[in-house]
Amino acid sequence: MTDVTAEPPPAAEPVLLTTDDDGVRTLTLNRPFRKNAINAELWGALNDALTDAGKDPDVRALVVTGAGGAFCSGADVAAGDIARAKSHPLPRMRNLTDVAQLLHELPKPSIAKVDGVAVGAGWNLALGCDFVVATPGARFSQIFARRGLSLDLGGSWLLPKLVGLQQAKRLVLLADMVSAEEARDLNLVTWIVSAEEIDTFVADLGKRLAAGPPIALAQSKLLLNEGANSTMREALANEARAQVINFATEDAPEAAVAFTEKRDARFTGKWGVPPR
Repeated sequence: MTDVTAEPPPAAEPVLLTTDDDGVRTLTLNRPFRKNAINAELWGALNDALTDAGKDPDVRALVVTGAGGAFCSGADVAAGDIARAKSHPLPRMRNLTDVAQLLHELPKPSIAKVDGVAVGAGWNLALGCDFVVATPGARFSQIFARRGLSLDLGGSWLLPKLVGLQQAKRLVLLADMVSAEEARDLNLVTWIVSAEEIDTFVADLGKRLAAGPPIALAQSKLLLNEGANSTMREALANEARAQVINFATEDAPEAAVAFTEKRDARFTGKWGVPPR
């Protein structure tokens, strides 16, 4: 059960904060008094926010983080919440699975900015992002077994692909807490950055991603996500189709012009095929 660390915020304060900065949208889980454990309201807010980010052409990159010195302590399994739930658990589980699917299929690069704990569904929420940036004090656990549960939010698919089957079983069946350094050694953290520098580091990373060619990045992300389950023949066919999509934008010609003019390319993702 999630520890209470502070007084609950005023009822009017949103459970998910959204900010935009030059094409980078940041979603901040905002239940610090529960270490940002995700309740039904927050699952719904994440679903809506990820759907909107995927469709908004002004969003070029996404950052997911948590308020109050924690990333996310997982799904809120407080006994009172369970006792009050009157619906069948399967529809409630779909709230989780929809969020995991939306994040995985998001056609924009995504970054998890992790400080403090990221456990259970919270860790798998971070792993669902394309990059994980953590502070040295970040701590991670597939805590499900300690709660009498099996893993969820895509962990059974993500972990074996990232660390191999044997290490995935160790993390899940023992439910140990691991440090940021060990998580990086297991390829579960991309960068470790000091708490004083992580905001600047993630902001710069987000701007680099937002400045990239949006259609091409979306195609590459999809190809990489699907590549592990494809044959070489299927992967090559998918790559060929993706390049045709890229050739139909203004970005590839812009990159060529920028190269000859010795300047940075200005990518827009706009359709570049002239009307007939």
